[in-house]
Amino acid sequence: MMGHWMGRRALALLVLVGGSLVLGARPPVAPLAEQVNRLLTRWNAEDTFWGVYIADATTGRMLYGHNAQKAFLPASNQKVLTTATALSTLGSTYRYQTELRFDGRVAGTVMRGDFVIDGSGDPTFGSYEMGGGDPLEAWAERLARMGVTRLEGRLIGDDDVFDDRAYPEGWDIDYVTEQAGRYMGVPAGGLSYRDNVVAVRIAATRPGRPPAVSVRPEGAVTIRNDATTSRRWRGSTVQVERTFRGNTIRLTGTVARSYRGITNVPVTNPTTFTLQSFVDRLHDAGIETALTLIDIDDLADEPPTADPLFVSVSPPLRDIIEATNKESNNFYAEQLMRTYGWGGSARGGAARTEALLRRAGVPPGRVEVYDGSGLSRKNMVTPQAMGKLLVHMARDSEREAFMASLPAGGERNTTLDYRLAHIPIRAKTGSLRFVRALSGYVTRPNDNRVVFCIIANNYVGGSYLVTRTIDDIVRTLATTTTR
Repeated sequence: MMGHWMGRRALALLVLVGGSLVLGARPPVAPLAEQVNRLLTRWNAEDTFWGVYIADATTGRMLYGHNAQKAFLPASNQKVLTTATALSTLGSTYRYQTELRFDGRVAGTVMRGDFVIDGSGDPTFGSYEMGGGDPLEAWAERLARMGVTRLEGRLIGDDDVFDDRAYPEGWDIDYVTEQAGRYMGVPAGGLSYRDNVVAVRIAATRPGRPPAVSVRPEGAVTIRNDATTSRRWRGSTVQVERTFRGNTIRLTGTVARSYRGITNVPVTNPTTFTLQSFVDRLHDAGIETALTLIDIDDLADEPPTADPLFVSVSPPLRDIIEATNKESNNFYAEQLMRTYGWGGSARGGAARTEALLRRAGVPPGRVEVYDGSGLSRKNMVTPQAMGKLLVHMARDSEREAFMASLPAGGERNTTLDYRLAHIPIRAKTGSLRFVRALSGYVTRPNDNRVVFCIIANNYVGGSYLVTRTIDDIVRTLATTTTR
Protein backbone atom coordinates (compact mmCIF):
# COMPACT_ATOMS: atom_id res chain seq x y z
CA MET A 1 0.00 0.00 0.00
CA MET A 2 2.83 2.33 0.99
CA GLY A 3 4.65 1.51 -2.23
CA HIS A 4 1.53 2.20 -4.26
CA TRP A 5 1.14 5.64 -2.55
CA MET A 6 4.80 6.44 -3.08
CA GLY A 7 4.48 5.56 -6.73
CA ARG A 8 1.47 7.84 -7.19
CA ARG A 9 3.29 10.65 -5.33
CA ALA A 10 6.36 10.23 -7.45
CA LEU A 11 4.19 10.31 -10.56
CA ALA A 12 2.48 13.46 -9.31
CA LEU A 13 5.83 15.11 -8.56
CA LEU A 14 7.09 14.13 -11.99
CA VAL A 15 4.06 15.70 -13.59
CA LEU A 16 4.53 18.87 -11.54
CA VAL A 17 8.22 19.03 -12.37
CA GLY A 18 7.47 18.34 -15.98
CA GLY A 19 4.83 21.03 -15.95
CA SER A 20 7.17 23.53 -14.36
CA LEU A 21 9.79 22.76 -16.96
CA VAL A 22 7.33 23.37 -19.75
CA LEU A 23 6.00 26.53 -18.16
CA GLY A 24 9.52 27.90 -17.54
CA ALA A 25 10.88 27.22 -21.04
CA ARG A 26 11.65 30.21 -23.27
CA PRO A 27 9.50 30.56 -26.36
CA PRO A 28 11.37 30.07 -29.61
CA VAL A 29 12.94 33.23 -31.02
CA ALA A 30 11.27 34.47 -34.18
CA PRO A 31 13.34 34.47 -37.36
CA LEU A 32 15.22 37.69 -38.13
CA ALA A 33 12.93 38.59 -41.03
CA GLU A 34 9.86 38.27 -38.84
CA GLN A 35 11.37 40.46 -36.13
CA VAL A 36 12.44 43.19 -38.54
CA ASN A 37 9.13 43.10 -40.43
CA ARG A 38 7.28 43.55 -37.15
CA LEU A 39 9.38 46.62 -36.32
CA LEU A 40 8.82 48.14 -39.76
CA THR A 41 5.05 48.07 -39.25
CA ARG A 42 5.01 49.41 -35.69
CA TRP A 43 3.70 52.95 -34.94
CA ASN A 44 2.37 53.25 -38.51
CA ALA A 45 5.95 52.90 -39.68
CA GLU A 46 4.64 51.20 -42.80
CA ASP A 47 3.80 54.70 -44.07
CA THR A 48 7.54 55.29 -44.33
CA PHE A 49 9.51 54.28 -47.40
CA TRP A 50 11.94 51.83 -45.81
CA GLY A 51 15.07 50.28 -47.22
CA VAL A 52 16.96 47.62 -45.27
CA TYR A 53 19.89 45.40 -46.16
CA ILE A 54 21.63 43.03 -43.73
CA ALA A 55 24.46 40.70 -44.70
CA ASP A 56 27.27 38.65 -43.19
CA ALA A 57 30.37 40.86 -43.14
CA THR A 58 32.70 37.94 -43.87
CA THR A 59 30.89 36.04 -46.60
CA GLY A 60 28.69 38.82 -47.96
CA ARG A 61 25.66 36.53 -47.83
CA MET A 62 22.44 38.49 -47.49
CA LEU A 63 20.50 37.78 -44.29
CA TYR A 64 17.60 40.17 -44.86
CA GLY A 65 16.41 42.63 -47.46
CA HIS A 66 13.51 45.04 -47.72
CA ASN A 67 13.42 47.32 -50.78
CA ALA A 68 17.13 46.61 -50.85
CA GLN A 69 17.49 47.41 -54.56
CA LYS A 70 15.35 50.55 -54.51
CA ALA A 71 17.01 53.98 -54.69
CA PHE A 72 17.04 56.12 -51.53
CA LEU A 73 18.28 59.54 -50.52
CA PRO A 74 21.13 58.69 -48.11
CA ALA A 75 21.74 62.05 -46.37
CA SER A 76 25.06 61.87 -44.47
CA ASN A 77 25.37 58.15 -45.12
CA GLN A 78 26.95 59.54 -48.31
CA LYS A 79 30.06 60.15 -46.22
CA VAL A 80 30.52 56.36 -46.01
CA LEU A 81 31.07 56.35 -49.76
CA THR A 82 33.31 59.41 -49.62
CA THR A 83 35.59 58.29 -46.81
CA ALA A 84 35.87 54.75 -48.14
CA THR A 85 36.95 56.11 -51.53
CA ALA A 86 39.42 58.52 -49.93
CA LEU A 87 41.09 55.70 -47.99
CA SER A 88 41.08 53.39 -51.00
CA THR A 89 42.53 56.06 -53.30
CA LEU A 90 44.90 58.05 -51.07
CA GLY A 91 45.69 55.73 -48.16
CA SER A 92 45.37 56.39 -44.44
CA THR A 93 48.87 57.95 -44.15
CA TYR A 94 48.27 60.60 -46.82
CA ARG A 95 48.96 64.19 -45.72
CA TYR A 96 48.15 67.50 -47.37
CA GLN A 97 50.85 70.16 -47.74
CA THR A 98 50.19 73.89 -48.01
CA GLU A 99 53.19 76.08 -48.83
CA LEU A 100 54.15 79.73 -48.58
CA ARG A 101 56.46 80.54 -51.51
CA PHE A 102 58.54 83.63 -52.31
CA ASP A 103 59.96 84.99 -55.56
CA GLY A 104 61.78 88.27 -55.03
CA ARG A 105 64.55 89.89 -53.04
CA VAL A 106 65.29 90.97 -49.51
CA ALA A 107 66.49 94.48 -48.74
CA GLY A 108 67.39 94.76 -45.08
CA THR A 109 64.24 93.89 -43.16
CA VAL A 110 61.94 94.27 -46.19
CA MET A 111 60.88 91.39 -48.44
CA ARG A 112 59.78 92.57 -51.86
CA GLY A 113 58.31 90.46 -54.69
CA ASP A 114 55.69 87.75 -55.18
CA PHE A 115 54.39 85.73 -52.23
CA VAL A 116 52.35 82.64 -53.12
CA ILE A 117 50.20 80.55 -50.81
CA ASP A 118 50.01 77.24 -52.65
CA GLY A 119 46.88 75.33 -51.61
CA SER A 120 46.46 71.57 -51.64
CA GLY A 121 42.77 71.39 -50.74
CA ASP A 122 43.65 70.71 -47.10
CA PRO A 123 40.41 70.89 -45.06
CA THR A 124 42.39 71.07 -41.80
CA PHE A 125 44.42 74.19 -42.70
CA GLY A 126 43.70 76.38 -39.68
CA SER A 127 40.63 74.27 -38.93
CA TYR A 128 38.84 74.72 -35.63
CA GLU A 129 38.02 70.99 -35.60
CA MET A 130 41.52 69.51 -35.53
CA GLY A 131 43.02 71.78 -32.88
CA GLY A 132 46.34 72.06 -34.70
CA GLY A 133 46.83 75.80 -34.28
CA ASP A 134 46.82 78.58 -36.87
CA PRO A 135 49.41 78.06 -39.64
CA LEU A 136 49.04 81.61 -40.97
CA GLU A 137 49.76 82.99 -37.51
CA ALA A 138 52.75 80.64 -37.21
CA TRP A 139 54.14 81.81 -40.57
CA ALA A 140 53.74 85.47 -39.62
CA GLU A 141 55.47 84.97 -36.28
CA ARG A 142 58.35 83.09 -37.93
CA LEU A 143 58.87 85.97 -40.35
CA ALA A 144 58.90 88.40 -37.43
CA ARG A 145 61.48 86.29 -35.59
CA MET A 146 63.60 86.35 -38.75
CA GLY A 147 63.66 90.14 -38.44
CA VAL A 148 61.24 90.92 -41.27
CA THR A 149 59.36 94.20 -40.72
CA ARG A 150 57.61 94.73 -44.06
CA LEU A 151 56.29 92.79 -47.07
CA GLU A 152 55.77 94.48 -50.42
CA GLY A 153 54.50 93.16 -53.74
CA ARG A 154 51.82 90.64 -54.65
CA LEU A 155 50.22 88.02 -52.42
CA ILE A 156 48.89 85.30 -54.72
CA GLY A 157 46.51 82.53 -53.75
CA ASP A 158 47.00 79.34 -55.78
CA ASP A 159 43.78 77.31 -55.56
CA ASP A 160 44.12 75.49 -58.88
CA VAL A 161 44.33 72.03 -57.28
CA PHE A 162 40.49 72.16 -57.38
CA ASP A 163 38.19 73.43 -60.08
CA ASP A 164 36.26 76.62 -59.38
CA ARG A 165 32.86 75.03 -58.74
CA ALA A 166 32.53 75.65 -55.01
CA TYR A 167 29.08 74.07 -54.66
CA PRO A 168 27.92 70.69 -55.99
CA GLU A 169 24.62 70.02 -57.71
CA GLY A 170 21.49 69.45 -55.68
CA TRP A 171 22.14 71.59 -52.61
CA ASP A 172 19.20 73.46 -51.13
CA ILE A 173 19.67 77.20 -51.74
CA ASP A 174 18.86 77.81 -48.07
CA TYR A 175 22.12 76.11 -47.10
CA VAL A 176 23.95 79.03 -48.70
CA THR A 177 21.60 81.96 -48.07
CA GLU A 178 20.64 81.21 -44.46
CA GLN A 179 22.69 80.29 -41.42
CA ALA A 180 21.50 76.68 -41.17
CA GLY A 181 24.50 75.32 -39.30
CA ARG A 182 28.24 75.72 -39.05
CA TYR A 183 29.12 73.38 -41.88
CA MET A 184 26.00 73.81 -43.99
CA GLY A 185 26.54 75.63 -47.26
CA VAL A 186 30.30 76.01 -46.85
CA PRO A 187 32.06 76.31 -50.24
CA ALA A 188 34.88 73.98 -51.22
CA GLY A 189 38.20 75.46 -52.25
CA GLY A 190 41.67 74.42 -53.28
CA LEU A 191 43.00 77.04 -50.85
CA SER A 192 40.86 76.98 -47.73
CA TYR A 193 41.37 78.29 -44.21
CA ARG A 194 39.49 78.15 -40.90
CA ASP A 195 36.85 75.78 -42.34
CA ASN A 196 35.93 78.56 -44.80
CA VAL A 197 33.84 80.33 -42.18
CA VAL A 198 34.30 83.80 -40.73
CA ALA A 199 33.45 84.60 -37.13
CA VAL A 200 30.93 87.43 -36.83
CA ARG A 201 31.05 88.89 -33.32
CA ILE A 202 27.85 90.45 -32.03
CA ALA A 203 27.52 92.51 -28.83
CA ALA A 204 24.48 94.29 -27.45
CA THR A 205 24.43 98.07 -27.12
CA ARG A 206 21.61 100.24 -25.77
CA PRO A 207 17.98 99.06 -26.11
CA GLY A 208 16.56 100.19 -29.42
CA ARG A 209 19.98 100.50 -31.04
CA PRO A 210 21.70 98.04 -33.42
CA PRO A 211 24.16 95.67 -31.75
CA ALA A 212 27.88 96.17 -32.36
CA VAL A 213 29.13 93.82 -35.09
CA SER A 214 32.70 93.04 -36.14
CA VAL A 215 34.57 90.48 -38.23
CA ARG A 216 38.20 89.46 -38.66
CA PRO A 217 39.68 90.00 -41.09
CA GLU A 218 37.91 93.25 -41.94
CA GLY A 219 36.32 93.03 -45.36
CA ALA A 220 35.86 89.27 -45.28
CA VAL A 221 32.11 89.96 -45.52
CA THR A 222 30.07 93.14 -45.84
CA ILE A 223 27.53 93.49 -43.06
CA ARG A 224 24.07 95.03 -43.25
CA ASN A 225 23.04 95.36 -39.65
CA ASP A 226 19.24 95.50 -39.31
CA ALA A 227 19.21 93.82 -35.90
CA THR A 228 18.15 95.58 -32.70
CA THR A 229 19.13 95.45 -29.05
CA SER A 230 16.05 94.69 -26.95
CA ARG A 231 15.22 95.53 -23.33
CA ARG A 232 15.05 91.93 -22.17
CA TRP A 233 18.01 90.59 -20.22
CA ARG A 234 18.63 87.28 -22.01
CA GLY A 235 18.11 85.57 -25.35
CA SER A 236 18.66 86.23 -29.04
CA THR A 237 16.52 85.91 -32.15
CA VAL A 238 19.17 87.28 -34.51
CA GLN A 239 19.12 85.73 -38.01
CA VAL A 240 21.83 85.76 -40.68
CA GLU A 241 20.87 85.94 -44.35
CA ARG A 242 22.79 86.44 -47.56
CA THR A 243 22.18 86.41 -51.30
CA PHE A 244 23.53 83.50 -53.28
CA ARG A 245 27.18 84.11 -54.16
CA GLY A 246 26.89 87.58 -52.60
CA ASN A 247 29.39 88.78 -50.02
CA THR A 248 26.88 90.85 -48.03
CA ILE A 249 25.23 89.33 -44.99
CA ARG A 250 22.15 90.80 -43.36
CA LEU A 251 21.44 90.59 -39.65
CA THR A 252 17.82 90.76 -38.49
CA GLY A 253 16.02 90.08 -35.23
CA THR A 254 16.94 91.13 -31.71
CA VAL A 255 19.57 90.47 -29.09
CA ALA A 256 19.13 90.88 -25.34
CA ARG A 257 20.88 93.80 -23.67
CA SER A 258 23.42 91.43 -22.05
CA TYR A 259 24.16 89.49 -25.25
CA ARG A 260 27.65 88.77 -26.53
CA GLY A 261 28.15 85.98 -29.03
CA ILE A 262 29.74 84.70 -32.21
CA THR A 263 28.06 83.28 -35.28
CA ASN A 264 30.13 81.56 -37.96
CA VAL A 265 29.22 82.53 -41.52
CA PRO A 266 30.51 80.75 -44.65
CA VAL A 267 32.68 82.93 -46.85
CA THR A 268 31.96 83.22 -50.56
CA ASN A 269 35.57 83.22 -51.78
CA PRO A 270 37.87 80.94 -49.73
CA THR A 271 41.01 82.06 -51.59
CA THR A 272 40.47 85.76 -50.94
CA PHE A 273 39.53 84.99 -47.34
CA THR A 274 42.80 83.10 -46.83
CA LEU A 275 44.86 85.96 -48.27
CA GLN A 276 43.03 88.57 -46.19
CA SER A 277 43.55 86.47 -43.09
CA PHE A 278 47.30 86.18 -43.71
CA VAL A 279 47.63 89.96 -43.99
CA ASP A 280 45.70 90.25 -40.73
CA ARG A 281 48.06 87.79 -39.02
CA LEU A 282 51.10 89.66 -40.38
CA HIS A 283 49.83 92.88 -38.83
CA ASP A 284 49.29 91.05 -35.52
CA ALA A 285 52.95 90.00 -35.66
CA GLY A 286 54.07 93.62 -36.16
CA ILE A 287 54.84 93.30 -39.87
CA GLU A 288 53.72 96.10 -42.20
CA THR A 289 52.32 95.18 -45.61
CA ALA A 290 51.91 96.78 -49.00
CA LEU A 291 50.49 93.77 -50.80
CA THR A 292 48.09 93.37 -53.70
CA LEU A 293 45.90 90.31 -53.14
CA ILE A 294 45.39 88.20 -56.27
CA ASP A 295 43.68 84.91 -57.08
CA ILE A 296 46.00 82.99 -59.40
CA ASP A 297 43.19 82.80 -61.96
CA ASP A 298 43.27 86.61 -62.23
CA LEU A 299 46.99 86.92 -62.97
CA ALA A 300 47.69 88.80 -66.19
CA ASP A 301 51.14 87.19 -66.51
CA GLU A 302 52.52 83.71 -65.93
CA PRO A 303 52.52 82.47 -62.32
CA PRO A 304 55.86 83.11 -60.65
CA THR A 305 58.34 80.32 -60.06
CA ALA A 306 58.59 80.79 -56.31
CA ASP A 307 60.78 78.97 -53.80
CA PRO A 308 59.19 77.52 -50.67
CA LEU A 309 59.57 79.46 -47.44
CA PHE A 310 57.34 77.48 -45.08
CA VAL A 311 55.14 74.42 -45.34
CA SER A 312 52.15 73.34 -43.28
CA VAL A 313 51.52 69.58 -43.15
CA SER A 314 48.10 68.19 -42.26
CA PRO A 315 47.34 65.34 -39.87
CA PRO A 316 47.24 61.92 -41.59
CA LEU A 317 44.16 61.07 -43.59
CA ARG A 318 43.00 58.54 -40.98
CA ASP A 319 42.47 61.42 -38.54
CA ILE A 320 40.67 63.54 -41.13
CA ILE A 321 38.42 60.61 -42.02
CA GLU A 322 37.61 60.09 -38.35
CA ALA A 323 36.56 63.72 -37.91
CA THR A 324 34.50 63.53 -41.09
CA ASN A 325 32.48 60.50 -40.02
CA LYS A 326 32.26 60.91 -36.27
CA GLU A 327 31.27 64.57 -36.40
CA SER A 328 29.58 64.36 -39.82
CA ASN A 329 31.67 67.28 -41.06
CA ASN A 330 30.21 68.34 -44.41
CA PHE A 331 33.10 70.66 -45.31
CA TYR A 332 35.72 67.97 -44.77
CA ALA A 333 33.71 65.54 -46.90
CA GLU A 334 33.47 67.98 -49.82
CA GLN A 335 37.21 68.70 -49.68
CA LEU A 336 38.01 64.97 -49.60
CA MET A 337 35.85 64.25 -52.62
CA ARG A 338 37.65 66.86 -54.73
CA THR A 339 41.04 65.73 -53.45
CA TYR A 340 40.65 62.24 -54.87
CA GLY A 341 38.54 63.38 -57.82
CA TRP A 342 40.00 63.71 -61.29
CA GLY A 343 40.57 67.37 -62.06
CA GLY A 344 39.85 68.35 -58.47
CA SER A 345 36.13 68.31 -59.22
CA ALA A 346 32.98 66.90 -57.67
CA ARG A 347 32.23 65.04 -60.90
CA GLY A 348 35.74 63.57 -60.92
CA GLY A 349 35.22 62.49 -57.33
CA ALA A 350 31.91 60.88 -58.23
CA ALA A 351 33.63 58.87 -60.98
CA ARG A 352 36.21 57.60 -58.48
CA THR A 353 33.50 56.63 -55.99
CA GLU A 354 31.56 54.80 -58.68
CA ALA A 355 34.72 52.91 -59.65
CA LEU A 356 35.15 51.73 -56.05
CA LEU A 357 31.53 50.59 -55.95
CA ARG A 358 32.07 48.51 -59.09
CA ARG A 359 35.04 46.82 -57.41
CA ALA A 360 32.75 46.10 -54.46
CA GLY A 361 30.36 44.27 -56.78
CA VAL A 362 27.78 47.02 -57.24
CA PRO A 363 26.45 47.12 -60.81
CA PRO A 364 26.42 50.49 -62.60
CA GLY A 365 23.26 52.53 -62.14
CA ARG A 366 22.65 51.54 -58.51
CA VAL A 367 24.12 54.76 -57.11
CA GLU A 368 24.01 58.43 -58.09
CA VAL A 369 26.82 60.51 -56.60
CA TYR A 370 26.64 64.31 -56.68
CA ASP A 371 28.50 65.43 -53.57
CA GLY A 372 30.69 64.11 -50.80
CA SER A 373 28.69 65.18 -47.77
CA GLY A 374 25.15 63.99 -48.48
CA LEU A 375 23.55 67.45 -48.55
CA SER A 376 22.62 67.07 -52.22
CA ARG A 377 19.11 65.82 -52.86
CA LYS A 378 20.30 64.34 -56.14
CA ASN A 379 22.30 61.60 -54.39
CA MET A 380 20.73 58.16 -54.61
CA VAL A 381 21.91 54.83 -53.19
CA THR A 382 20.39 51.40 -52.78
CA PRO A 383 20.72 49.73 -49.36
CA GLN A 384 22.25 46.72 -51.10
CA ALA A 385 24.94 48.89 -52.72
CA MET A 386 25.79 50.42 -49.35
CA GLY A 387 25.92 46.96 -47.78
CA LYS A 388 28.20 45.59 -50.48
CA LEU A 389 30.57 48.51 -50.00
CA LEU A 390 30.67 47.86 -46.27
CA VAL A 391 31.48 44.19 -46.91
CA HIS A 392 34.22 45.28 -49.32
CA MET A 393 35.75 47.67 -46.78
CA ALA A 394 35.71 44.94 -44.10
CA ARG A 395 38.22 43.08 -46.31
CA ASP A 396 40.18 46.13 -47.49
CA SER A 397 43.77 46.81 -46.44
CA GLU A 398 42.49 50.09 -44.90
CA ARG A 399 39.69 48.39 -42.97
CA GLU A 400 41.08 49.31 -39.54
CA ALA A 401 41.20 53.04 -40.32
CA PHE A 402 37.77 52.89 -41.92
CA MET A 403 36.10 51.07 -39.03
CA ALA A 404 37.77 53.33 -36.47
CA SER A 405 36.34 56.35 -38.25
CA LEU A 406 32.74 55.25 -37.66
CA PRO A 407 31.08 56.26 -34.37
CA ALA A 408 30.62 53.55 -31.75
CA GLY A 409 27.32 53.18 -29.93
CA GLY A 410 27.00 55.95 -27.35
CA GLU A 411 30.44 57.41 -28.17
CA ARG A 412 30.79 60.90 -26.73
CA ASN A 413 31.04 63.91 -29.04
CA THR A 414 29.90 61.94 -32.08
CA THR A 415 26.61 61.63 -33.91
CA LEU A 416 25.87 58.54 -31.78
CA ASP A 417 26.49 60.38 -28.52
CA TYR A 418 23.04 59.58 -27.13
CA ARG A 419 22.19 56.50 -29.16
CA LEU A 420 22.77 52.76 -28.88
CA ALA A 421 25.07 52.90 -25.86
CA HIS A 422 26.65 49.53 -24.99
CA ILE A 423 25.59 48.07 -28.38
CA PRO A 424 28.63 46.67 -30.28
CA ILE A 425 28.27 48.73 -33.45
CA ARG A 426 30.27 51.04 -35.67
CA ALA A 427 27.92 53.05 -37.82
CA LYS A 428 27.36 56.32 -39.69
CA THR A 429 24.20 58.35 -39.19
CA GLY A 430 22.34 60.37 -41.77
CA SER A 431 19.62 62.97 -41.45
CA LEU A 432 17.92 65.51 -43.66
CA ARG A 433 14.33 66.62 -43.71
CA PHE A 434 12.22 63.48 -44.21
CA VAL A 435 15.37 61.32 -44.24
CA ARG A 436 16.94 59.19 -41.53
CA ALA A 437 19.66 56.58 -42.09
CA LEU A 438 22.14 54.40 -40.27
CA SER A 439 24.71 52.11 -41.90
CA GLY A 440 27.62 50.15 -40.52
CA TYR A 441 28.66 47.04 -38.63
CA VAL A 442 27.26 45.19 -35.62
CA THR A 443 28.73 42.22 -33.74
CA ARG A 444 26.19 39.55 -32.77
CA PRO A 445 26.26 37.34 -29.63
CA ASN A 446 28.02 34.53 -31.55
CA ASP A 447 30.80 37.02 -32.47
CA ASN A 448 29.74 37.10 -36.10
CA ARG A 449 29.89 40.57 -37.62
CA VAL A 450 27.15 41.71 -39.96
CA VAL A 451 26.78 44.81 -42.10
CA PHE A 452 23.55 46.73 -42.21
CA CYS A 453 22.05 49.67 -44.07
CA ILE A 454 18.74 51.10 -42.86
CA ILE A 455 17.28 54.13 -44.65
CA ALA A 456 13.92 55.84 -44.17
CA ASN A 457 12.64 58.32 -46.77
CA ASN A 458 9.43 60.30 -47.19
CA TYR A 459 8.03 59.65 -43.75
CA VAL A 460 5.34 61.63 -41.98
CA GLY A 461 5.04 62.12 -38.24
CA GLY A 462 7.79 62.34 -35.68
CA SER A 463 11.38 61.72 -36.71
CA TYR A 464 12.04 60.23 -33.27
CA LEU A 465 9.77 57.27 -34.08
CA VAL A 466 11.71 56.58 -37.26
CA THR A 467 15.01 56.84 -35.39
CA ARG A 468 13.73 54.56 -32.64
CA THR A 469 12.67 51.96 -35.21
CA ILE A 470 16.13 52.05 -36.77
CA ASP A 471 17.76 51.64 -33.37
CA ASP A 472 15.48 48.77 -32.42
CA ILE A 473 16.41 46.92 -35.60
CA VAL A 474 20.08 47.33 -34.67
CA ARG A 475 19.38 46.10 -31.13
CA THR A 476 17.64 43.06 -32.60
CA LEU A 477 20.73 42.29 -34.65
CA ALA A 478 22.99 42.76 -31.64
CA THR A 479 21.02 40.50 -29.28
CA THR A 480 19.90 37.55 -31.40
CA THR A 481 21.54 35.10 -33.78
CA THR A 482 18.44 33.98 -35.65
CA ARG A 483 18.42 34.07 -39.42
